[in-house]
Amino acid sequence: MRRLPTLMAALVAALVAALVAALALTACSQAPAARPADQATAQETSATRQAAPAAQAGFPVTITNCGRALTFDKPPAKVVTGYQPALETLLALGLGDRVAARTRFSESAFLPGQKEAYDKITEISPSIMLPQKEVMLAQGADFVLDNTMSSFDAAGGFATVQELNTAGTPVYIMGNWCSPEETLKFTLDDTFTDLRNLGAIFGVPDRADKLITDLRDKLADVRKRVSSRPPVKVLATDGGKGPVNAYGGAGLTNQMITEAGGVNVLADVKGDYTEVSVEKVSAAQPEAVLVSDYAELLGEKMPNAQAKAADTFAIAKDSPAAKAKRFLAVPVAAQHPGYRNILAIVDIARFLHPDAFTQ
Repeated sequence: MRRLPTLMAALVAALVAALVAALALTACSQAPAARPADQATAQETSATRQAAPAAQAGFPVTITNCGRALTFDKPPAKVVTGYQPALETLLALGLGDRVAARTRFSESAFLPGQKEAYDKITEISPSIMLPQKEVMLAQGADFVLDNTMSSFDAAGGFATVQELNTAGTPVYIMGNWCSPEETLKFTLDDTFTDLRNLGAIFGVPDRADKLITDLRDKLADVRKRVSSRPPVKVLATDGGKGPVNAYGGAGLTNQMITEAGGVNVLADVKGDYTEVSVEKVSAAQPEAVLVSDYAELLGEKMPNAQAKAADTFAIAKDSPAAKAKRFLAVPVAAQHPGYRNILAIVDIARFLHPDAFTQ
């Protein structure tokens, strides 16, 4: 799923400059006419106020992302979001009104209530990728939130992080997924760090803290329910008849399996999303299978979860999972950094240990 294209068709657009408007308010009074000295003082005071507006409480704020220090003097008000988890997370923080434009994604099911918000936001790309350089720079955005560096590759015709930053559009990559190596280092703490950082950037730290507390409570509840139960042997796959697209023992999906009370049968494979031989999958003997579920990729229809599961069961035909036809479709959006990660862990735990959730 993360094998994104490096080249898209060029789009026609023009560069635009940022527009800045200043509004001055004057007050009327019935007080006696001011003396010349008083008028001068009043004019100086007014000029000073216009030249140096009071800083918003909590700002400036500086955070670190992908090894870059990002400083914000005020909350972003014209945001562009990339792949689905970026928009989902801002909506969860009640920041939908700050999002001016988004990419197109309809491959994973929307979280409750979010499809309506999605439909109201201007679409600037026909795929999950950000638009080409000229179109992107023309947005005049003051913040970009995405999940990978793929949409900032100059070779693909995209605006680079540096070009956007120079244009006054800082870029934040969720989960610190700034390179293939960094995806392997991801931990669930990075999800909470993102929420905390975004709360600071947008001036809503209380909302972020509340959401973090809620998600930590959900995670703690899962851990309590599954802690005394034998872990279930799990294969996480994106299908394929050979080699098989699967998730190894590093990165986000592997951690989701562990937190949900499972053990990854490919834990010895150093990789997140990778290719694995048919022989290795056949010998893995999973008791349950997680299947990445998405309807399309960059406009192309993809095999559904049932078809991918059938291919997997054909390969691991003697496994307990194949004999029981036991699989769970996992929205691929949940396998990228975002607040949905914790919600998916709850769903996976219920699938692996249904008896632990009877009460």
